[in-house]
Amino acid sequence: MQLLHAFWLFVAAFGASALGGVLGMASGIFIVPILTLFFGVEIHTAVAASIVSVIACSCGSAAPFLESRLTNIRLAIVLETATTLGALTGVFLIGILPVPVLYFLFAAILAISAQQMLARRHDPADAAHPPHPWATALRLHSSYPDRVQGDDIAYQVGHVPLALSLMYGAGLISALLGIGSGVLKIPAMDTALRLPLKVSSATSNFMIGVTAAASGAAYFVQGKIQVGIAAPVAVGSVFGALLGAKLLIGLPAEKLRLFFVVTLALLAIEMLFNALGLHLPGIGG
Repeated sequence: MQLLHAFWLFVAAFGASALGGVLGMASGIFIVPILTLFFGVEIHTAVAASIVSVIACSCGSAAPFLESRLTNIRLAIVLETATTLGALTGVFLIGILPVPVLYFLFAAILAISAQQMLARRHDPADAAHPPHPWATALRLHSSYPDRVQGDDIAYQVGHVPLALSLMYGAGLISALLGIGSGVLKIPAMDTALRLPLKVSSATSNFMIGVTAAASGAAYFVQGKIQVGIAAPVAVGSVFGALLGAKLLIGLPAEKLRLFFVVTLALLAIEMLFNALGLHLPGIGG
């Protein structure tokens, strides 16, 4: 029975990680709802397992993104300073916030992110905008290969200070909810930095493992990482992340954005039901 349970955890993590890899969000944004809604796992334990899967997912899909030159490494290093600081702040709030508040916060983050992505119907690279002085000084502007056009597309990085502020909040939320913060990083890059969506996804994926590691140690010390749950989830996440990275490289940006919005909206509704105590029947009863 335990082997069967582990198998289904692996399958769920594989699917969630493949979807997360396509969206540059790792599997955390999907793993937590899946474990709580369908496997009946307590939310803090689900968050801890999700943190492990986020690290595995980031490691698994980083190489294909780097090889395809979609990841802006210099930008990732700059933004990660703020995100890691936010994650360390969130560690101090673990266990303080009530469980219904965590569910509601999760639903709100999903809904806000979906709204932000829906408001931006065109790729930021299509619109002319002045580069930010910080981005120019730090040499953050770059280019990425486009398979459809068969050429490299240059892009400029926008408002870096605003992005740093948003990244701090993303790191804080990631430590509390175990979502890898990609769900917030991508809209932040989309809105503040005005990056192409594929670049945002790839760069976010490169960053989320570092952010998760900053808060994962705290969950380990508190004994909330259960090997029987975290292990199959982590293994499934690695294989799913590799598949998701390959799918992202070939997908059109606009279809990717629409899929992103629909997925976030559905998950927001499910987590809101849980916040209100309207639990859905699942595998875990």
